[in-house]
Amino acid sequence: MLVVCGYLAWVCVDAALFRFYLEDLLLFGALLGCGAATVELTRRSSEPAGVVKDVYAVWELPVVILLPPLYALVVPAIRLALTQWRVRRAPLYRRVFTASAIGIAYGSASLVYHGILPVGCHPRAYLWAHADMWLMAAALTGLTQWVVNQGLVLTAVKAADPATRIRDTVLGVEPLHNDVTELCAALLVALGMTVSYVTLIIALPLVTLLQRSFRHTQLLNEARADAKTGLLNAMTWDREAAAEVARAVRTGSPLAVALLDLDRFKQINDTYGHLVGDNVLRQIATTMTQILRDYDLAGRFGGEEFVMLLPQTRAVDALRIAERVRAHISQLPIYSGGAGGAAGAERVPVTVSIGVAALDAGSRRELTDLLAAADAALYRAKASGRDQVQMISTSRGLSAVRPRAADDLPPDGGTFTRTAAFTGGAGMPEIDVRLDAGMAGGEAQLPADGSASTATTSALAV
Repeated sequence: MLVVCGYLAWVCVDAALFRFYLEDLLLFGALLGCGAATVELTRRSSEPAGVVKDVYAVWELPVVILLPPLYALVVPAIRLALTQWRVRRAPLYRRVFTASAIGIAYGSASLVYHGILPVGCHPRAYLWAHADMWLMAAALTGLTQWVVNQGLVLTAVKAADPATRIRDTVLGVEPLHNDVTELCAALLVALGMTVSYVTLIIALPLVTLLQRSFRHTQLLNEARADAKTGLLNAMTWDREAAAEVARAVRTGSPLAVALLDLDRFKQINDTYGHLVGDNVLRQIATTMTQILRDYDLAGRFGGEEFVMLLPQTRAVDALRIAERVRAHISQLPIYSGGAGGAAGAERVPVTVSIGVAALDAGSRRELTDLLAAADAALYRAKASGRDQVQMISTSRGLSAVRPRAADDLPPDGGTFTRTAAFTGGAGMPEIDVRLDAGMAGGEAQLPADGSASTATTSALAV
């Protein structure tokens, strides 16, 4: 409401001081027509949900640079009204907020640009006399618009969805490259418009191609992701994970793979409905994204099964990370029939079993070996009662059980059981080993979350 009211107040103040010129109106109409043509192209491919990357600034930044501020303030409102009518009916309050935020960004950029130019100097006349200064002022104008717009819009996006990664949305290589390309195209259009309006006829096909390239990038990202959870789909995860495993083998780095399976998912669907089941899958994906590091790979293998690849991670640390994921998921506040606290809402019990396979530094294994070991560990976790983490080290032929966090160390300094099993030979019996919580070989103990660790799973061979 603050952004919308500030925007409307700004428009009213500028409208009271506005002076009408036919030449300015014709230029505004020409640029607005190109923007409308771009909207029609968007209509054919449909407008994607979420943070949308488009090329409208190619036509709207020249409005900021070449025309009085009022035109810059109203152009996003006209364009978004056309988008609402012709492309997709989004919630009206979102359209209004977006138009207000972009309008404020354009208004701020216009203030910066006209503040740089000498008082009373026409933009076109200044260009011919001081081309370098004009280009610097125009570039600073575009940068101002980008900063203000991102600050307002992404603040709202982050408030609506705290899981949104601003770094990936704004500061990634691809988004920055697109923004810089769009700014350069807008400056070229503004520069050409000072020569002749015919420039628009040349610029429109080029901008159309630029728009299609942006859509192509979005399609590639959508093809990589699982539609329901937003994680990597099975094919993409398998391809990128295989490359990571090959790199780990080549450089002698540790690595781990974890398979996560939702316990009794069919029962959740049968009891609470498939919509609740879909919400459970999305919440699990969000939890994994929040806990894992930026360079970890999280994907959905299908159904209720997820997979994680943890580069540069030793066995004991992978076990701890998997336990954190399990513990957070078991505490998810998911309710049937509405949000928590609503009348009649029942909390949905959600637990997962996780199997971890560790590739110790210097070992030579392929991704299929790690997945097979993780699947065996997952099967053991399911057979042992679910809601737990079990691990197999593919290089040592050992397995380990991660107890629940509350059971890590007995308060009296007694003993607890961790299972170490030699599984290398066919028919070899498993040997259970009891490790004392206070024994001298302390590196065999799994550290508490956040503490330093130098242990590896091989210490369980004692």
